[in-house]
Amino acid sequence: MYKDRLHAGRVLGDAALEFEAEDPLVLAIPRGGVVVGREVAARIGAPLDVVMAKKIGAPFNPEFAIAAVDPDGEILFSPDVSWAGLREYVLEQAEGKRQELRENLRRFRSGRTEKRIKGRTVFLVDDGLATGLTAMAALRYIRRHDPKSIILAVPVAPQDSIQNVGAWADKVICPLKPRHFYAVGEWYDSFEQVDDQEVIDVLEEFADLQ
Repeated sequence: MYKDRLHAGRVLGDAALEFEAEDPLVLAIPRGGVVVGREVAARIGAPLDVVMAKKIGAPFNPEFAIAAVDPDGEILFSPDVSWAGLREYVLEQAEGKRQELRENLRRFRSGRTEKRIKGRTVFLVDDGLATGLTAMAALRYIRRHDPKSIILAVPVAPQDSIQNVGAWADKVICPLKPRHFYAVGEWYDSFEQVDDQEVIDVLEEFADLQ
């Protein structure tokens, strides 16, 4: 169990120090991942930025993610979904999601440009994984931008998800891999919602670090 996201970030930060990270960069998935990522970045002395992917929900159930789109507009289709009759729907939804995603990134960064990924050791941080579809899309986006290596760092994830998502990274930090998993929040004493302004404020702290 973690007391809160700050505690989880300190645990991940201590673990991250064990890696020889050349020119490190922490990329956090908003919103909760940014609070965790702040602690990791501070612990290892790295810049912090955000990376995002937007889920595309099923037409019959918007909460059920069947794909995800990244800032480049690339689509990751869920391997767990039968695609009969759904592919065209996903393609139609993707452009709107991409525009929404880019607007969110501009707002979170307050207009600043994305920090350089190429040639760096990138730590992808979130506050936990459930299915991991968004994290997989984010990892694929990072990989296309030619990092030296990618380390996935999350406080908690079910064993099957960390195995599936971790295959997209070079290394994985995940202290808790419970056999019985229902939701990320159950592994925190306090799991309050993080708002956009908190994300903006945290990123402002790292604005001058490149």
